[in-house]
Amino acid sequence: MSGSDSRRWWVLAALVLSAIVVGVDVNVLSVALPTLATDLGASTAQLQWIVNSYTLVGAALLLPAGMLGDRYGRKRLLLGALIVFGVASAASTFAPTANALIVGRAVLGAAAAFIIPLTIAVLPVLFQGEERSRAVAIATAANIAALPIGPIVGGVILSNFWWGAIFLINVPTVAIAVLAVARLMPESRGSTVGRLDVVGFVASSAALVALVYGVIAAGENGWTDPATLSALAFGTIALVLFGAWEVRLDRRGGQPLVDLSLFRSRAFTAGSALATLIVFAMFGMSFTTPQYFQAVGGADVLGVGLRMLPMVAGLLVGAGVAQRFGGRIGTKATVATGFLILAAAFGVGATTTVASGDLFVLGWITAMGFGLGVAMPTTIDAALGALSADRAGAGTALLFSIRQVGGAFGVAILGSVLNGAYRTRVDVAGLSPEAAAAAQKSVFGGIAVAHQEGSAALLDSAVASFMSGMDLLLVVCAGIALVAAGVAVAFLPNAAATEAHEDRLEPALEGSA
Repeated sequence: MSGSDSRRWWVLAALVLSAIVVGVDVNVLSVALPTLATDLGASTAQLQWIVNSYTLVGAALLLPAGMLGDRYGRKRLLLGALIVFGVASAASTFAPTANALIVGRAVLGAAAAFIIPLTIAVLPVLFQGEERSRAVAIATAANIAALPIGPIVGGVILSNFWWGAIFLINVPTVAIAVLAVARLMPESRGSTVGRLDVVGFVASSAALVALVYGVIAAGENGWTDPATLSALAFGTIALVLFGAWEVRLDRRGGQPLVDLSLFRSRAFTAGSALATLIVFAMFGMSFTTPQYFQAVGGADVLGVGLRMLPMVAGLLVGAGVAQRFGGRIGTKATVATGFLILAAAFGVGATTTVASGDLFVLGWITAMGFGLGVAMPTTIDAALGALSADRAGAGTALLFSIRQVGGAFGVAILGSVLNGAYRTRVDVAGLSPEAAAAAQKSVFGGIAVAHQEGSAALLDSAVASFMSGMDLLLVVCAGIALVAAGVAVAFLPNAAATEAHEDRLEPALEGSA
């Protein structure tokens, strides 16, 4: 496909559509859980597995997905993953039991594990230089913009249709993406094919699943829970063994699952670290602000999604600004500026009080979205610029695996900061042990108990305690953003991409006619 071929941008549109489908599917289910509990008779444990099966299976297959795309063809595997995603969506629509829906969600997670890295991996193959930066900005913005769309779509659907329609809407959208990818996208793969790294496949999958499961268990049961500690210990051991095996295979001239030479690139290493820090902080925001709008502002789930849209607007504007001016001031300055804006937005957010109101919060989350738009696409583009076409899939999958684990730990750790501050401040004096335990579990538990007891004092205490915890969490996020700005200045190369890889892209393209 020639550099002037406009079909590349139609391919990008198809890839963006695929990313939005996956992104919406991640969050759309959150609004349907109460309905599923009633209609399918799902227990609390089954509801947790409906959510977590998607995440765990996705974590297991993320790294192998990129390597298999490099080996067997990214278009071929992307088409297969989209078809599987569509079929699993249709099956989930008519799931007769909670266990059947758990299986359907697991298959959706497996398909998403291929779709996520492969949609990004083809960008350095199709686009070079400034065009690649623009394509990455569009794809990244679409990924983030999908986050608040899920609750909005879910709220609208549940208000007018049955819960299965949440999955049914994926089918026509996936069909369009399949047709576009099949018709417009050229095949691409790595030019060197070695033996499959089966040991690396198994070890990495075990490590990622155990670590993500451990973080999920920590959020549910605490960091000292035996299941949490066991999973984290097993995941850490598996990760160490995986690293040792990859080093051994690399030294013997084999083809490890992870191309260790990628970490010799400052752009890839720094870009991966910064992308993880962005996700860490972003998940802190997405974890707290919906709770604020519901617990303090009294919004329903649909209202929460609508209130998150200014963040998306800020993101789109920030991505446009970064694309327009990033080439003039350089990658280092652009990324550092984005993180400084993030730090300032989090700092302002940390001054939020019960009396602040939605308008004040919408202001700082819009600024936060702007900072994300400036920093995230440029950071990912810097990492992608270090990838040759041969290892675009594996390198992108590695980048997203690091982000996935970082995001999971971000939710758990920042959630612990919020919950710890809330529990130590909420006043449960005079309540029975059962009521006190329920009130201390979360701000929503405190509000529910306050209404049951008719206690205005407990209601005020629960809301004020939540605000204290949220402000503390945002201070931590501001600190993370400042550290990330320093990392960008110290380690990120000023050029987003080297020209060394661009002359190696054409051999990886096949069937571009």
